[in-house]
Amino acid sequence: MPASLLWLQPQDPFPAAECAWGKDSPAPGLLAAGGALDADHLLRAYSQGIFPWFSLGQPVLWWSPDPRMVLKPSAFRLHRSLRKTLQKFRADPRCEIRIDHGFGQVMRACADTVRPQQNGTWIVPEMLTAYADFHAAGYAHSVETWVDGQLVGGLYCIGIGRAVFGESMFAHATDASKIALAALVCLCQRAGVAWIDCQQNTPHLASLGAQEIARAQFLQHLQQARTEPAIDWRFENLLWNGLLA
Repeated sequence: MPASLLWLQPQDPFPAAECAWGKDSPAPGLLAAGGALDADHLLRAYSQGIFPWFSLGQPVLWWSPDPRMVLKPSAFRLHRSLRKTLQKFRADPRCEIRIDHGFGQVMRACADTVRPQQNGTWIVPEMLTAYADFHAAGYAHSVETWVDGQLVGGLYCIGIGRAVFGESMFAHATDASKIALAALVCLCQRAGVAWIDCQQNTPHLASLGAQEIARAQFLQHLQQARTEPAIDWRFENLLWNGLLA
């Protein structure tokens, strides 16, 4: 059985990620509860390989799972159907990728998306407020799929130096979230980002090329990547060339 859960006061530092509950515990990867949920604490958490994840009515819960699911940009699986979709998207003047144009819209759409075997959402009002501030501070970003002037899909993520952490996606049109993910992959390829953090294993992420690595390996990578120059969060259609060549 795991040790009792550490409860944080707002002024407390985070414990080391390695202190998270292990695989045989009731909640593998759970590290601590409580503390404060604001831009400053989010920056500290992500910089240490920790992220918040909790439901309505729960305290703030902080996690650092082992293993960690990551997507190497060069390993992104561009299936034939998605390749055709991206080629059509790139060629259609009605279609565009926007970055940080509607961050709040993207988060709310992610919160409203019904997901299999998930009762409710973890993107609760406190998360919306905290990540809006994190976005204003320059660390949270949205990659958005627009068609005919309408937001039809997208994702939001965290960028600290060249460490990129994927958070959630939504789609109101076929493949719209996959198009946004492909655009994020293009941005990361241009910047030399080694891995996009996907946090935990899902069949959908695995089908797109994500794989599990040991938390220790992830933390070692993060220690260096977070100190490197921030990536350029501007998207140009020319970036599709590297993926679609």
